Amino acid sequence: MFDFIELNNLTGLVIGFFSFFVIGLFHPLVIKGEYYFGVKCWWAFLVWGIVCSILSLCCDELILSVFLGVVAFSSFWSIGEVFEQRKRVERGWFPKRENKSTK
Repeated sequence: MFDFIELNNLTGLVIGFFSFFVIGLFHPLVIKGEYYFGVKCWWAFLVWGIVCSILSLCCDELILSVFLGVVAFSSFWSIGEVFEQRKRVERGWFPKRENKSTK
């Protein structure tokens, strides 16, 4: 599959599409993460970013390595976005989750 992409000069388009897809995926992950877990979910983005960074360094295939790098740095960027999301919730731009009382 990767050979087909490289032979037909599709590498840039595939990486661009994947980057667009990952950014679109992480946006709702940040919103849902902050909604259900608050800002304490930042560590999950950190761990996932570190894992994907290490996998990217260990990968011999260029396209797969780039994909993992995009996921890694999108995860790192999401750490800051979780804290920004908290500010957006405080401003009323997004709904705040009310704590459920136990019965």
